[in-house]
Amino acid sequence: MWRKGVLSLVTIAILTAAAIAQESRSEISVQGTGFYTKDSNGQGIRQHATDTGGFLVGYRYNLNRWFAAEANYGFVRNTQQYSVPLGISGIQSNVNQFTGGIVFKVPSPVRFKINPYLLAGGGALVFSPTDNSQITGADTQAKGAFVYGGGADLPLSRHFSLRGEYRGLVYKSPDFGLNALNTDAVTHTAQPSAGIVFRF
Repeated sequence: MWRKGVLSLVTIAILTAAAIAQESRSEISVQGTGFYTKDSNGQGIRQHATDTGGFLVGYRYNLNRWFAAEANYGFVRNTQQYSVPLGISGIQSNVNQFTGGIVFKVPSPVRFKINPYLLAGGGALVFSPTDNSQITGADTQAKGAFVYGGGADLPLSRHFSLRGEYRGLVYKSPDFGLNALNTDAVTHTAQPSAGIVFRF
């Protein structure tokens, strides 16, 4: 009798381990992105950021069928143009994006063959002036950001999917540590993207 009990427990343990092994909880994604920032105005200064493109690399861990946690790194290069009383000046900078957040996986009928989701989180945008800047004295500056958005995955196989995503970034406009360029305004960047996901 006890042998049957032990055999049953071993069988259950093996099946459970197999099920866990087959469940892909981790994801790595690589996406190409757009980076479109709203103009901001304040303290007599108009600030315009040039539209540009870049990339976004992410890691996502699926906690359960509803929620996941993710971390992302993104990079773009653009120019912040400032219209001040004495004229127009620009600072070209590399923008490094570090964000993390929670993903809510929206239920979808199997027949649609897509996996939609919503996301929210936070992080920082680090603006680092390049050697092509027109203004001297500009320093690297980090700005805290709120992130929101959503997207959908289209499975290609067990391990690969295509991803389309939109992320919105809300943060205070950079001034690179120069009071003369401080608009004291909050701006918004739209970041649409598309790429590929690998699950493992």
